[in-house]
Amino acid sequence: MSVANKKTNKKKLVIKKEVIKAKKSKLKVRPKAIKQISQLRHNLVTDEWVVVAVGRGKRPDDFSLENESVQEDADIEDCLFCDPIASGQEKDVLIYKTDDDDWTLRVFPNKFPAFARPKAGRVSHQEEGPYFMMDGVGYHEVIVTRDHYKHIGKMEPIMVAELIDAYQTRYLDLMNKKSVRYIEIFHNHGKKSGASIEHPHSQLIAVPVVSPFTVQELAGAENYYRANKRCVFCTMIKWELDYAKRVIFENDLFIAYCPFASKKAFEIRVIPKRHTPYFERMSDEEKIAAGEALHQAIRKLTTVIEGVAFNFFIDTAPCDGKDYPHYHWHIEILPRTATWAGFELSSGMEITAIEPEVAAEYLRKA
Repeated sequence: MSVANKKTNKKKLVIKKEVIKAKKSKLKVRPKAIKQISQLRHNLVTDEWVVVAVGRGKRPDDFSLENESVQEDADIEDCLFCDPIASGQEKDVLIYKTDDDDWTLRVFPNKFPAFARPKAGRVSHQEEGPYFMMDGVGYHEVIVTRDHYKHIGKMEPIMVAELIDAYQTRYLDLMNKKSVRYIEIFHNHGKKSGASIEHPHSQLIAVPVVSPFTVQELAGAENYYRANKRCVFCTMIKWELDYAKRVIFENDLFIAYCPFASKKAFEIRVIPKRHTPYFERMSDEEKIAAGEALHQAIRKLTTVIEGVAFNFFIDTAPCDGKDYPHYHWHIEILPRTATWAGFELSSGMEITAIEPEVAAEYLRKA
């Protein structure tokens, strides 16, 4: 039996294209200089690139409009941190008091921790096919300063030094725990920063793994030293002090400046002039100087951009028993001046809407 040939009706996508070609002029015209819209700046440590949108020419007021203002007269009757004992917080592990026995700062375990405290210092590991995981164990603490209305930029510098002393004290106590390899100390200010409680407070999280960002910075610092026989951070400090256009504050031991490859508009780095990989090894004199530098940096930032939300965190060498002689600890202050969109998410490159040199000029004057 023969099968009749069947014609298959295939649909074809027909697109009418019209290529428009520019008409060539017979006149010889000198090419115009291209107006600079942006710059691609290279991060000397991480080998990342950031985009500085020099053509946007934003001013501090533009960023103020994008940030919510902190209500200075907010009702504090329901504040969980004004009276941690009355609000049922965990028992203090550290407390600072005045001569009148009134507390100025206290540290206690987070009531809703991101990590569970390890039992007997043990961490169990599991595998699932090609994947690997371990128990989410660690230590999660809250560092609270007394005054509900005074963020770091409004405190006395000596009180900021006390805060840094508390950071160091808790760091030294937790760094030798069996399950701890890295300790992150950070501070969120404003809703856009992720702060769920308005009362000024910092957090400390000690975990059994080193953060990927720290691993990246450690590798970058070591690679630079191998190629140039000097610390990459010390190199940047010397250049910034000589160049002077991005430095916003300086004392005998620390400088604060807007990094050349800033990821955020008005980003600030506070860093010791002396080469030292380890935050926890600061002397009392260095803590006072660091407190002054951090206070000035945040005071200037919150003066220039009204109601700005920001995060700051301490980047320091891990406490995993290894030596990291080429690293240089520092504090990063990242204002929430922009939201990641498609380009940033897909490329990993951030766009900064103001040149660091221009941002530094505003900050210096504040």
